[in-house]
Amino acid sequence: MTRAFTFPGITTRVVFGSGTIAQTADELARLGHSRALVLSTPNQEDDAQTLADRLGDKAAGVFAGAAMHTPVEVTEQAVQAFRAMEADCVISLGGGSTTGLGKAIAVRTGADQIAIPTTYAGSEMTDILGETAGGEKTTRRDPAIRPEVVIYDVDLTLTLPVGLTVTSALNAIAHAMEGFYAPDRNPVIEALCRDAMRAFKTAIPRLVQDPTDRDARAEALFAAWCCSTTLGQVTMALHHKLAHVLGGSFGMPHAETHAVLLPHTTAFNAVAVPDLLAPIAEVFGTPTGAGLWDFAKATGAPLRLADLGLAEADLPRAAEIAMKNRYWNPRPFTEADIRNLLQAAFTGTRPAS
Repeated sequence: MTRAFTFPGITTRVVFGSGTIAQTADELARLGHSRALVLSTPNQEDDAQTLADRLGDKAAGVFAGAAMHTPVEVTEQAVQAFRAMEADCVISLGGGSTTGLGKAIAVRTGADQIAIPTTYAGSEMTDILGETAGGEKTTRRDPAIRPEVVIYDVDLTLTLPVGLTVTSALNAIAHAMEGFYAPDRNPVIEALCRDAMRAFKTAIPRLVQDPTDRDARAEALFAAWCCSTTLGQVTMALHHKLAHVLGGSFGMPHAETHAVLLPHTTAFNAVAVPDLLAPIAEVFGTPTGAGLWDFAKATGAPLRLADLGLAEADLPRAAEIAMKNRYWNPRPFTEADIRNLLQAAFTGTRPAS
């Protein structure tokens, strides 16, 4: 018998394909706007300027100051630029840092958003905003945070470096992993998660060998959409809590941190819900956490928090912070449990479960 469920629906308009960035002006007009502020990180400023030039008088300007973990002080500068340029919409071109800045501006100004992701990390389909202030990252959900339009352009991922290809894919897999056991999961999300597992398992090894493989890029970007949609529809648990703690309080790189934590958080929760995580085991092998660790190692992903700049002396404080305002999780945990999990991720030990 099929269990009862609620599916709230997907409200974001999605445009998926190759060369779809060319449809940005049409999507802007469809929203009824004519002065968009184009956002990016400093590294992608040239791409943002190219897009602004293509939009012509529909672009109010470019703000290329997006930063990892969405610092509040950067958002304040961007809001000032948005108002000074008399913009009526934001276009976020880039990865999670840029998408986060677009959301932060939108929730403060009421502006509509068009997100154009260039990695697989997957915050673009969500109503979640994580912001950093005073050395801590806080996360909130609000319908006003969700972008109105997401444009997925396979061509924009063809130059994504191999390292970021792998880590952002593992970041995306973490969304699906937690989607499998979320208390508010539903059959639509479960189907998307299963599709994402298979697509990433096939595509990422091919992209490690040939980053320009267009078919593999399309498959990986589709998987990223599946995982981002999952992240935007269900409750996240311990894995995301730990990633937010390490990112917001210790400045750890976002995708790489997710990649290192994933096998260990999966193994921890697989003890409690092996049946719900069975789709991961079927694709990546068993034990579940070990299968993901093997996949990460085979594709050249980082395996140790120590290699990302975290000090072992930081682990007790990280565990303490993780116990504050803790997320729901399918397996109960203590501070000692978190400390042990982080120690395993710090040293890169292959999980036993």
